[in-house]
Amino acid sequence: MGTTSRQEVDHYLDKNTRLNRPMSPHITIYSWSLPMAMSITHRGTGVAMSAGLSLFSVAALVLPGDYSSYLELIKSLSLGPALIYSAKFTLAFPFMYHCWNGVRHLAWDLGKGFKIPQLYQSAYMVLALTLLSAAGIAAM
Repeated sequence: MGTTSRQEVDHYLDKNTRLNRPMSPHITIYSWSLPMAMSITHRGTGVAMSAGLSLFSVAALVLPGDYSSYLELIKSLSLGPALIYSAKFTLAFPFMYHCWNGVRHLAWDLGKGFKIPQLYQSAYMVLALTLLSAAGIAAM
């Protein structure tokens, strides 16, 4: 006599529990790679910059005063140059990363750089250009 569908499901679940398998494919079963991390970071920087620009725009409309008054407020805090540089770098880094990784995506749209060694080479190039350009912008 055959088994019922409920018995089949129970057998399947018992086997997966015994073998310590997840219920369905999950991020924990994938090994992380640089292209995967950069793809997630590219999306994250895009969302973060959109949210930041939206919040800044709403704040500019709602808060009293103009831009120059808030700039004077920041200057009056007498923050050290290291802290100011760090803040500027923190703001420049996601923008530059998203920009350089966007150029990488444009190359992919042209059908270039899909081989694994080229993926890693372009990833390292994006990271280097991001660090250098963010540091340069922060120094301005």
